[in-house]
Amino acid sequence: MAVVGSSLGGFYATHVAETCGCKAVLLNPAVNPARDLAKYIGEQTAWNNPDERFFFEPRFIDELHAFTHGPVACPANYFAMIAKGDEVLDWREMTGRYPGARIKLLEGGDHALSDFERHLPEVMNFMSLA
Repeated sequence: MAVVGSSLGGFYATHVAETCGCKAVLLNPAVNPARDLAKYIGEQTAWNNPDERFFFEPRFIDELHAFTHGPVACPANYFAMIAKGDEVLDWREMTGRYPGARIKLLEGGDHALSDFERHLPEVMNFMSLA
């Protein structure tokens, strides 16, 4: 079993990997979403549809805290692709969260890892799927 997650999905993938002891590929992973998302409590609009509204509740922050782990138990289970050009998250904080893990630090790039297809063979190899 292996999990792949991008941004907040990378945070959740870390939780799954720590809980199950599986491999995880993290793409510009959020490392402290409880801190980062706390400022969004209240009514929000969907990023892809400004007419769609939802309420981000304080309990969601508590749920994020519940999924937060200390240092990763087995760094060899992690492969993180981190773009220095990420416009949302700090690449230094992301790399610092996963000491000893395999990290591919990309010069430039963006939060969406727009050139992800180019890295797919390496991801598949890490997960033993290639």
